Amino acid sequence: MDVPNLNKDRKAKRKSAVDLGTMVYGKVPPQARELEEAVLGAIMLERGAFDIVVEILKPGCFYTEAHQRIFAAMQSLSNKSQPIDILTVAEELRFKEELDIVGGPYVLTKLTNAVVSAANIEAHARIILQKFIQRELIRVSGEIIGDAYEDSTDVFDLLDDAETKLFEITNNNLRKNFETIDSVLVNTIKRIEDLRTKNEDLTGVPSGFASLDRITYGWQRTDLIILAARPAVGKTAFALNLARNAVMHPTKSTPVAFFSLEMSAAQLVQRILSAESEIWLEKISRGKMEEHEMKQLYARGVQRLAQAPLYIDDTPALNIFELRAKCRRLKNKHNIGMVIIDYLQLMSGTGESRNSNREQEISNISRNLKALAKELSIPIVALSQLSRAVETRGAGKDGSKMPQLSDLRESGAIEQDADLVMFLYRPEYYDITTTEMGENNRGETHVRIAKHRNGSLETIKLRALLNIQKFTEEEGGIGMSGLNSNWKPVSDVDGQGGARVFVQTGSRMNDIDSDDDMPA
Repeated sequence: MDVPNLNKDRKAKRKSAVDLGTMVYGKVPPQARELEEAVLGAIMLERGAFDIVVEILKPGCFYTEAHQRIFAAMQSLSNKSQPIDILTVAEELRFKEELDIVGGPYVLTKLTNAVVSAANIEAHARIILQKFIQRELIRVSGEIIGDAYEDSTDVFDLLDDAETKLFEITNNNLRKNFETIDSVLVNTIKRIEDLRTKNEDLTGVPSGFASLDRITYGWQRTDLIILAARPAVGKTAFALNLARNAVMHPTKSTPVAFFSLEMSAAQLVQRILSAESEIWLEKISRGKMEEHEMKQLYARGVQRLAQAPLYIDDTPALNIFELRAKCRRLKNKHNIGMVIIDYLQLMSGTGESRNSNREQEISNISRNLKALAKELSIPIVALSQLSRAVETRGAGKDGSKMPQLSDLRESGAIEQDADLVMFLYRPEYYDITTTEMGENNRGETHVRIAKHRNGSLETIKLRALLNIQKFTEEEGGIGMSGLNSNWKPVSDVDGQGGARVFVQTGSRMNDIDSDDDMPA
């Protein structure tokens, strides 16, 4: 992954008096000169040997400078589709005026005499690579030590810089090789057979909503998912529902990291407790609860959530480097399976983008989020604000207020980088309180999938019960078929279950008139 350099201006001013990367206290840096000579000699002896080595090594992997120049000359010959032997290599070095620097034709002759064949050239090349990685680790460690001694160094920049350099060593030197189609076919068929034997259709992190999982099959690894809506529509509440449903799923519990740049961790936990215990958020926030509601809060909220693998970070103005560092640590320590960010426009970019406009900064953030999703192989859900363009369109029941991809705020790069874009739309938000049939549509929420790189584009309906910060399937919103678990029958009129009266045991739903007398 291509990662921008951190704080170039600051680093340019930092100069250590001693190069600590070379201070190994009497020890010679890891090297394998004999194997380097054997590899270079084998390349000049046998055709095709260079094609094996070039997949593993590059000029900088060789310890001796002369060997680096010789291998670079071989690369140059290969790029020009010329044969590689002792004569052509000598001629290429002479053309670059480097033949005398490496020791003359005698050195090339000595290299070919150091090996008999190229039989073990791949094994030799991998040992050379291992020595190079050891030297790189020593170099990077020395740079980190030197930077850590500088008083002007920001410790969080230092941590991210250290992680970035270590990941660069991995990405640049432990590259994945190609695979033949037969090996890929075996793994693919095995995965298909495993999915056939499973009773569930989910292949990713469950959303907790059957109608949504039917379209997405769960949130897929490496995907960047954008959830966008106008302010106060319910983005955070919906995102918390996604997090809660993932960590509390009965068969596919998935650890989730929730980064909140807008709200504190305590406010988020209050919302989760409200959804889990089904007690009004207002009561929890004010602490005005009856004794039975406190018992319900502990029994159905605190006890259920206490062991849930949900990790909340409420650092304000989080930048992309800090986010990446935190996600890597959470992945290594807790094996998180999903990241949720609330919300994208509150993030800050890199130090290099301070002189650029906000659109470029958001573009850089979205690209880095997609790269992070691929690096950690997890889905990342990023909340996003919509521009006011949606407000300028004509209102009415014709759906003209439904958000579009062009309404994403501050950057068109968001829709390009995202694998899936979802919009939340509530007619009630625009004072549309009845359907075309004249029915009450309070709480009705449309989840529109406007972009889906690996699936269909559809719109599903959910019921928003924002008093308890909960979303339910449309068919089970407030009707008898979808009664929540804190409703229970108290009478049976015909004795056979024909007509029943339901009361709520802990809280009131937002579609019930507050003047109704509901027994506790």
